[in-house]
Amino acid sequence: MTSSDTMQALSGEDYLTSPVREDLYVLLSNLLVQPPTGDLMRQLADLSWDVAVSPALAASLDMLRAAATACSQGAVEREFEDLFIGLGRGEMMPYASWYAEKLLMGAPLVRLRSDLAKLGIRRRAKVCEPEDHVAALCETMALIIRSPQISPEQQRDFFFKHMQPWMVRFFIDLQRASAARFYRAVGGLGEHFLRVERLHLQPK
Repeated sequence: MTSSDTMQALSGEDYLTSPVREDLYVLLSNLLVQPPTGDLMRQLADLSWDVAVSPALAASLDMLRAAATACSQGAVEREFEDLFIGLGRGEMMPYASWYAEKLLMGAPLVRLRSDLAKLGIRRRAKVCEPEDHVAALCETMALIIRSPQISPEQQRDFFFKHMQPWMVRFFIDLQRASAARFYRAVGGLGEHFLRVERLHLQPK
């Protein structure tokens, strides 16, 4: 899992189309939809990613690599269950609707589904989680980045409407969760990456 692309030197349209952004969203989605596989844990332990956007983001990637080295796959699987599944429900509620209204499948999900339809993005068959789950939104953002049919303005609009209002708070809460060990590093990566996103995507 390597990239020679440096986000630090990118701006404007170059930043919006950077493959590093897509890779980071895909990585976050993979880590938040289910526990990482053994192969992914080994890739993370050897993580080498030239993303010198900010000291905080670089440090968060180092922390993720260290966490993957220190944690066993079995321990991470149990941690994922405690955080996101649990008995009845886990410690974390990774949904936009929950952060906005303390409800599941609320108004943010309705607005999101309307905007996804306008962008031509459909929910995959046999997916149980609603579209406002943090992993689904990260996956959607990766799709938006790679789609030549979606304009930079639509990309910015999607980020600020459906991710910016709540997702940094979710990643901060994940770092503070009592069950988080490996996922504390995932939360740090998500927080600092989204802060970089907000800085680059906000209108000048």
